[in-house]
Amino acid sequence: MKKIVIFLGIIIVIFVAIGFLNQTQNNDDYYKNTISPNELEDKLKDGESTTVYFYSPECTYCNKATPVVVPLTKELNIDLQMYDVLENERGWDDYHLEGTPTIIHFEDGQEVARFDGYAKKEEYEQWFKEHVLK
Repeated sequence: MKKIVIFLGIIIVIFVAIGFLNQTQNNDDYYKNTISPNELEDKLKDGESTTVYFYSPECTYCNKATPVVVPLTKELNIDLQMYDVLENERGWDDYHLEGTPTIIHFEDGQEVARFDGYAKKEEYEQWFKEHVLK
C-alpha cells in the first residue's frame, strides 16, 4: 500500500511540475515582441505608426494586464511592441511615464494616444479601436 501511495505522489508531483512549466512557457510568449530603446527611437524618427506597451515584470498590474492586452492585440491584428522599463529605465523619462502598464500609440513619430493602468478587456478593446484601428 505504501508503494502505491508513493507512486501516486510522484505522479502528482510530475503533473504539477508539467503544469507549472507549461504556464511559465505561456507567460513567456507574451513578451516575445520586445523593442529596444534604439529601435523605438528609429521607428519614431522614421515616422512609423507604432503601438508600444510599457511594462515592468515586477508590476502587479502589468502581470494582470499583459495576459489580457497581448491576446487582444493579436485578435485585432495590432503589432504591439513590448518595452520593458525595468530593463530599459530611460523609457520613464523619454516617454514621460508615470506608471505601468502604459500603452502609447505613435503616428508620424508623435504620441497621439495613451492608456494608463490596468482595466477590463472591453476598455482596452475600445481604446484600440478608437485610437489604433481608426
